[in-house]
Formats: sequence, C-alpha cells, structure tokens
Amino acid sequence: MNVFSRLAGLLCLVLLGSPLVGAQTLNAPTSASPTLSDVVVTGNPLGRDTSAAPVISLGGTELLLRSGSTLGETLSQTPGVANSYFGPNAGRPIIRGLDGDRIRMLNNGGASHDLSGLSPDHAVAQDPLSVERIEVLRGPGALLYGGSAVGGVVNVIDNRIPQQPMEAGAGMLGRFDVNAATGNQERSGAGLVEWGNERWAVHVDGFRRTSADAAVPLDLTCGRTGTTSRVICNSGNSASGGAVGASLFWDHGRLGASVSQYASQYGAVAEDLVTIDMRSTRYALEGEWRRPGAFVERLNLQLARTDYRHAELDSGVMGTEFISPSTDYRLQARHSPWSNPLGSMQGVWGLQGDSSRFEARGAEAYAPFSESQNQALYVHEELPKTWGRWTLGVRSEQASVGCLNGNALCLNPVQKSFSPLSAALGLQYQLAPGWQWLTHVARTERAPKHYELFADGVHVATHAHEVGNANLGVERANQYDAGLAWRSGEDRFSINAFVNQYDSHIALYNTGVASAQDPEVMTYNYRSVRARFQGLEAQGSQRIKDGSAAWVLGARADLVRATNLDTQEPLPRIAPFRLGLTLDRQSGPWLAGFGVDHAMAQDAVPAGDRATPSSTLLNARMTFRQQQGDSQWLWYARATNLTDALVYSPTSVLTTTAKYADPSTGQTVYKAPLPGRSLKLGVQISF
Repeated sequence: MNVFSRLAGLLCLVLLGSPLVGAQTLNAPTSASPTLSDVVVTGNPLGRDTSAAPVISLGGTELLLRSGSTLGETLSQTPGVANSYFGPNAGRPIIRGLDGDRIRMLNNGGASHDLSGLSPDHAVAQDPLSVERIEVLRGPGALLYGGSAVGGVVNVIDNRIPQQPMEAGAGMLGRFDVNAATGNQERSGAGLVEWGNERWAVHVDGFRRTSADAAVPLDLTCGRTGTTSRVICNSGNSASGGAVGASLFWDHGRLGASVSQYASQYGAVAEDLVTIDMRSTRYALEGEWRRPGAFVERLNLQLARTDYRHAELDSGVMGTEFISPSTDYRLQARHSPWSNPLGSMQGVWGLQGDSSRFEARGAEAYAPFSESQNQALYVHEELPKTWGRWTLGVRSEQASVGCLNGNALCLNPVQKSFSPLSAALGLQYQLAPGWQWLTHVARTERAPKHYELFADGVHVATHAHEVGNANLGVERANQYDAGLAWRSGEDRFSINAFVNQYDSHIALYNTGVASAQDPEVMTYNYRSVRARFQGLEAQGSQRIKDGSAAWVLGARADLVRATNLDTQEPLPRIAPFRLGLTLDRQSGPWLAGFGVDHAMAQDAVPAGDRATPSSTLLNARMTFRQQQGDSQWLWYARATNLTDALVYSPTSVLTTTAKYADPSTGQTVYKAPLPGRSLKLGVQISF
C-alpha cells in the first residue's frame, strides 16, 4: 500500500460524518480557553500561541545574550536541550538525549540541509549571528517536518524572505551588531536592512566571525606547533555569510525568494592538523495564496535547493571532500473549520518531498556514494473545546535510500525502500485560571540514513571503524509526554515528564574488535536495539517589584536517563541532571544578572566511555539601553565560566576520544574541555 492510499484511508476515518468537503465555509470553532503564552510559534501551523507539547521560543535580547558560535551552544541552557560539542565551532542541539538525524533542522519552516547529522565534527550551516528567533518543538506539530523529527525540531527564523509588507512611510529598517570576546579573541559583526512598502519588501543581511584558539584552564600540547599552552589546539574559526531576499504582496497572497550563502573554515579539534572548509548556498522560494477556494483558507508553497560541500584539509592539503546537493518542497493547505460528530475541526494537510545526493572522495570516504528520496503526506488537525483543545498529527512517508558505488556492504548498486507511518495525539486542558495540563502520545517511525545502512570505513572524528547494516528496518518508538503549566502576569512555571520507548533504536555500538584497516581504532557496528529514554524538565520565573526596579528570579532543571533494554547498559553521551539559576535586576535602562549552571556527575556511561565529574559554571551579564535620535543602542556584556573551571562535556564524543599521552609523565591528557573564562562586549544598534 503506497503513501497516498494509506493516508487517504486514515483521512476517511477522520472525515466520516462530515459534509462534502469544500461545499461551504463553516462557522469558526468555539474559542478555546485563555492561553498561557503571548508568543505565536511557527511550530503550530494554525498560528496558535500554545502547543500540546513543549515549545520553546528564544529571541530578542535573551537570544542576543545567550548566542554562541553554534546553535548547540546557544540552546544548551534550555531545559531538555544539550550540545553535541565538537570543539567551539561544531555543536548540534541534542533534545532529550536524541541527536544527529533524529533532530530536524529547519530554516523558516523549510528544510535546512547540511551534513551535521552525519558526524559531530560537521558544523551546522547556520550561524546564530544571522538569526532573529529560534524555536524548539516536539509533539504533533513536529510531524509536519519529517520522519527525522522523532526527537524534535529546531526552527531557525531569519525573515530572509519577508513575511509581511512594510508600512507606508516606514523607510528603511535595520540592525547592526558588533562584539568582541577575550577567551578566543573573537571578533564578530552582523547587520541587516529591510525596506519596502505595502506591495514589496527587500531584505539584505551579512555577518562575519573570526576567532583564535579557545583558552582553557589546562596546559595542552599542540602537535601542530610542538608547544604547550592553555588553549585548545586547532580550535580557531573564520565564518561569513549573508543573504538577499525579496517578496511581492497583493490582496490575497505573497511570493518571495532569497539566496543565502554560508562559509566557514574551522579546526577539527580531534586532529591538530585538520581543517574543515565548508561552503553552502541555498536558493529558496515561498508563496502564499489566501482564500483560493471555499474550503481552503490558505495555500502555502516552499521550495529550496541547497548546494553543500566541505573539504577536510590535512596541513592545507585536500584529504577528503564531501558533496551533498539537495532539493526539498512543501505544499500545505489550511482548511476552513468543518463539523463532524466530534465537533468543529480546523487544520492543515500537506505534501512534502526531498531528495539528496551524498558523495565522499578521499582518505576518509567511509560512506559510499548514495541517493536518498522521501515523499510524504501529513495531516495536522485541532479540535477546540470550551475547556481546551485536542490536536492530532499523522504523517505517512515513502523513503528510498540507494547505494551507488561499491564497498564491502554495497558491491553493486543497492536500493532500499521504507514506509514509515507516524501519528501523535495531544491534549491541552484548562484546569483553572492560569493552569493548563499539556500531554501527548505518539507512535513515530524513522527510515534509516544512508550511513547507517552502508558505512564501512575508519572515521577519524569518532575514532572508530564504522560499519553499517544494510538489513536495518525502520526505527520505531512510542512516546509519552505530560506536563503542567501555570502563568500569572509575568510569573510562570512549567514541568514536563516524558518516556520514549523504542522497539528498534538504531545506534553505533563497540564490538570490542580492532579495525583491520587501522588497529589503533575499534570497530563499531550500527545495529537496532530496544531502548528507553525518560526524564523530567522544569522551568519557571518570578518577578519581584522593588520600587521602580524589579528582580527576576529564574530556575530550570532537566534529567534524562537512557537505557539499552537488551543489555541494561546506559546509552552513550547523555546529559546528567542539570540545574540552572538566574537572578536579574532591571532598573530603568539597566539590566544586570548572574547565573549558576550545575551539572551532576555522569557515571551512567556504557563500557569504554569516560565518565565526567560534576561541574559548576558561573556566568554574568549586563545591558544598557539608550535612545539616539531614531535609533536604539543596546550595549551588552556577558562573562562566561567566571571561575575558569575545567569542565568536560558528557554529551561530546571528544570527552572520550580526544586524548594523548603526556611525553613527560606518560599520563593520558584529554584535550577538548569546554572553553575557560571569557568576557564578551558588544553593541546592537536598531533603527
């Protein structure tokens, strides 16, 4: 049964008892109970301001003060989100212990394609300097974005294709930001300008970031220079990028396009002489047609082409080149409310597809040439009630992965096909004024990636000979999430508990056998096991008035436990219990704050992995706003790791693999801790 017939049958069940679709526009659904948030998130396709599953939106001054050199670092203080950390310049978000291609990376709701899911040393091809807002979402809404969203979605929003017309007489709007940091001698700058009127708008932006090796509180020997100093050898970076975009607006729609580029050259800290030179160009087209028919309220189209490649240079000489062009599209229709035996429902139906090609040429071509294609139909429906809202998401896919050239697992061209089917049901229930119960259950399926099926070679970044398994089937999980949220004015609190039970969790496991290609590394096989991820997340804030000023106390905590149920052994690279406290004082144009981030020891690690001790990081921040004519200046300062503590990341592969023997003592030295003390100063000018 193909993807269309499977989903058509399911839709018939949903639509049973309704009038003829498209025959008329029905009355709007009964409005739901008061909501808890005033931030509209794109994770909800109907523009609601809440979701049945946890949704986090980070923007404005808070994003500016938390922005790091990678998306993983920027989001690492978010409950449930950790950083994969392959040095200061490569870090992908890990959500509830799930990483790699289980986390769907988006750009303005469309696919963001790179090879960061293939290996932790591959950076995400987006820089926080060019971002306006970042959203993290899970649950029914995540099914709109692909089978790779089983762990969640990270949506980076930059308005490179303007979404709204500008007011007449608004002139030119813009923002510029320059900053410098001490720990890695970073120098960064970014700017954007937008202009237009009620019929057209243009967006132009650009950024540049340079940094030297990151300072750490530990003497480390650099094989590149033969010297010992307190820096992570080969951790410098030079990144730049920008975009040009424009949109046309008319009474019933819009059409826009953009071209964006990203380039980065950074050190692969696992190897002192290896540098990664990355280039990505993205062409995007977006359109919206409002009221194309009686039943369809809005029709949206997204189309993008990404040309991605990076080269791994050894002492400046080409070692391995990775090439991965991709194309993706999404056609989504939002329908008018329609009545059925359950009530009056509103939602979106969509068609999505993507295709990509992977080529690796050179010494580290451990995965063969391959092509991947995916087509999917999805449904997201909401049923408002006087007491809250039901939410349903369903996604049916047809995925194919083809191996095009020979290796030990693919002597001849091989084509593998999969038919994942995922569904999620969510509930928002208004318990009392200001209180909501949020829960969802889901059955998710993910098709394996090309490297999980066909890899066969030594991968220097993970210090392993990785071997795929061409017999892998789809990865299946049952997910449960329940939480409580409260809000009163500016005070708020939320807590969530979750359990993800995998019938077949695909992961890389140590065989205990040395590689025949390189006896210094072990052989790791991709295989499917039963696994369970469970945990808690909580966060809250309270504002205390103090005359004309105010104190704001914030707290957050999270815990993840992940177990291989076949062996009862912990799964690798899981964050321990983490606790964060912040205290800010706001007085007129001034804000000053102090923060503490504590992580417990992580000794629940599989055999062969390194445990990490507990750690405490102290941070501080300060901002000052001033008006200069028609522009607003925001001066800011941020100090991280004030005590210069030596900390190793429990979620980084480097914590176990990046090491050397001290020539004077013979002791093992681990050479990739988190960065030491640093002070960043900057100013952001908006007009």
